[in-house]
Amino acid sequence: MLERHPLGSQAFIPLKTTPYLVVVAPAGELDVSQMRAFVSEGWQGVNYARGVWHHPLLALHEVSDFVVVDRGGEGHNCDEQDLPGVYVLTQAALEAARAAQKAA
Repeated sequence: MLERHPLGSQAFIPLKTTPYLVVVAPAGELDVSQMRAFVSEGWQGVNYARGVWHHPLLALHEVSDFVVVDRGGEGHNCDEQDLPGVYVLTQAALEAARAAQKAA
């Protein structure tokens, strides 16, 4: 399942330094071929722009809490979309992604 917020951005600020996974897809009609995953260092916050599809945060090694900054006010601001299949991200892929991020 991915969700988006059509009326405003949404920010997450971690309260620990536990690495977590960020999964996003561009705004507009959901195109799962455009999904991307990133590994946060744990101390980094993330701000999803209005309309960007994203998976709920996934802490990698232990439970982690976040401050969530979200839009208030009138109007429907959360669309959810089930994914058409199962997506698996292996530990080896996570390690390769982290190595690529550090090299960049």
